[in-house]
Amino acid sequence: MTDFTMQKGDDGVAVITWDVPGKSMNVLSMDGAAELNNLIDDALADAAVKGIVITSGKADFAAGMDLNVLAQMKEGGAKAVFDGVMSLHHLLRKIELAGMDRKTQKGGKPIAAALPGTALGIGLELPLATHRIFAANNPKAKIGLPEIMVGIFPGAGGTTRLIRKLGAMAAAPLLLEGKMNEPAKAKGAGIIDEVVEDPLAAAKAWVLQATDADLVKPWEQKSYKMPGGSPYTPGGFMTFLGAAAMVHGKTMGVYPAAKALLSAVYEGSLVDFDSALRIEARWFTHVLMNPSSGNMIRSLFINKEALEKGANRPEAPDQRVRKVGVLGAGMMGAGIAYVSANAGIEVVLIDSTQEAADRGKSYSTGLLDKGISRRKVTEEKKAEVLGRITATTDYAALEGCDLIVEAVFEDPAVKAGVTAKAEAVIPADAIFATNTSTLPISDLAKASTRPEQFIGIHFFSPVDKMALVEIIRGQQTGDRAVAKALDFVRQIRKTPIVVNDARFFYANRCIIPYINEGIRMVGEGVNPTLVENAAKLMGMPLGPLQLVDETSIDLGVKIAKATRAAMGDAYADQDVDAVIFKLADEGRMGRKAKAGFYDYDEAGKRQDLWSGLSGNWPRAEDQPELTEVQHRLMFVQALEAVRALEQGVLTDIREGDVGAILGWGFAPWTGGPFGWLDMLGAERVVELADKLAAEHGDRFAPPALVRDMAAKGESFYGRFGGQKQAA
Repeated sequence: MTDFTMQKGDDGVAVITWDVPGKSMNVLSMDGAAELNNLIDDALADAAVKGIVITSGKADFAAGMDLNVLAQMKEGGAKAVFDGVMSLHHLLRKIELAGMDRKTQKGGKPIAAALPGTALGIGLELPLATHRIFAANNPKAKIGLPEIMVGIFPGAGGTTRLIRKLGAMAAAPLLLEGKMNEPAKAKGAGIIDEVVEDPLAAAKAWVLQATDADLVKPWEQKSYKMPGGSPYTPGGFMTFLGAAAMVHGKTMGVYPAAKALLSAVYEGSLVDFDSALRIEARWFTHVLMNPSSGNMIRSLFINKEALEKGANRPEAPDQRVRKVGVLGAGMMGAGIAYVSANAGIEVVLIDSTQEAADRGKSYSTGLLDKGISRRKVTEEKKAEVLGRITATTDYAALEGCDLIVEAVFEDPAVKAGVTAKAEAVIPADAIFATNTSTLPISDLAKASTRPEQFIGIHFFSPVDKMALVEIIRGQQTGDRAVAKALDFVRQIRKTPIVVNDARFFYANRCIIPYINEGIRMVGEGVNPTLVENAAKLMGMPLGPLQLVDETSIDLGVKIAKATRAAMGDAYADQDVDAVIFKLADEGRMGRKAKAGFYDYDEAGKRQDLWSGLSGNWPRAEDQPELTEVQHRLMFVQALEAVRALEQGVLTDIREGDVGAILGWGFAPWTGGPFGWLDMLGAERVVELADKLAAEHGDRFAPPALVRDMAAKGESFYGRFGGQKQAA
């Protein structure tokens, strides 16, 4: 079985079809690249072949490079990576030159790409090396170079070709942000050449009439000048200077891929095309050998994909959901109803009044209307999705539901009441899930007559945007309930992690200490600006003070009171409470109140940190070093993740890392808390944590697991191998 096949037609057109066996989308392996290289050689050497079209045997063209192959290449060292990348450059350069005489630029054979659907990563880098790109008029297709999102950058010529084709300014959104376009917009941006109903037929017709001049890329011509200017032209100087500032502003200097990409672009623009390809390959090798890129690829691609495919799914028959009942039509319930209906699932949305239920359904209307305004949703799609949602107060409508998702107030009594009402009408084999972020699942399950079918499903807000779903197994939850929850999450196209029941589960267990540490430092007299910037300079999307403003200070007060009541003398956050309780007493409840740690204007836009912070908590004369603040904010999260693993709440470090990045934005460049601790090394972790514990308290004391790993010279991924551990 091969990834590429070729059929030579009587018309003189050789069609090379990319169709990787056993894959829903094509990905390029080194073996596949070798196959393509041989077919190109064959077609170029055959006098009967007048032109070549490269297309796909699948609905989409390609999803990119097989990142598992990159991980294997990395094991061979920098030379293996560089040699592997250069072999791809030679292949794509062969396609680009197509056998032409380099001096006369004549005698080559036209090569076109016919894209039936999505073309990402190498799936676009390959077409960019051809002489004409034809894409199907398919608005669902995505065309782009998303490599930056997983810690690398386009290294098979995509960076060099796109910069030379579009110029640095126009190429920046695609290269630095991973922006993807549907075909019409890609054509408008100059990325592809034609959008047609039948790209294969159009490509065949073009290669049969193409001239020698059609095969010569602009950068092969003596008169070529880079669009927008090269670095040492007036226009180009401003572009590159601005790009450097933009990259640093967005990455805070912690994402090596963005800096390497900019270096490859800058250096490559000063030399000839072939030299620029070698520069691109060197910088790509530099990035791939950086631990950050390896961790990002592992967490955001390999591990994420494994979890989405059910790596930790119990053995059980297919549990896909046919009809879901959503109890509670507030913000969470409305969001759950929308993502379910949008995935093709019939939804019954219940609230205590018809007005509230209808308001919950209207949330879907608003999202769909927004999609229509952006031309991502049709009126027909809107009607179809809304038609799947029944908004009602009648629990009898839940008859036939195979999954219930309860999303009412975080009050055990309220949850118990709706649980009883639902179980009175739903089928005996239906699974009941409660959406909660703090309440123990095993306690809530006491209201159920079938606790083995009771499970927690913790969605993050807003549901339609957040990729992570935390599935919580209670003490009596059975395997079928877990399988049902996992299959449901897959249906709604989210990423699941499965954890065992404990206070705050996993995500909130780690994010609350982060918020608390920031608040604690304000109480100690640390400059709040230092606290916020220290977090952002470590790659956290929000500083702890901004985050608590966004989630609301009154919620923090509520959680603090409940936690203190549950923990009694073991409660250790009184110094944090002193700060947030005072803010709450002054009515500074966060962004929703337009007053919190930050000030806000009348429209609710965040302004500066509240000047009253220094009056209530005077600044200490001696401020800590930036590194110390960063270590406090990072270690307090990462060590809590380790404790969750030690205590069996977390059973798979892959879920710990993926969940941390997708759930609360734990510095993605690290690959997650376990990836970050492995970067530091267990011995260094113990050293730093012991120092923090001596200066700031036992919350920084290294867990026994880390001490043991330090003594044995082990790492988390070395010890656990990215596999599920016994609970």
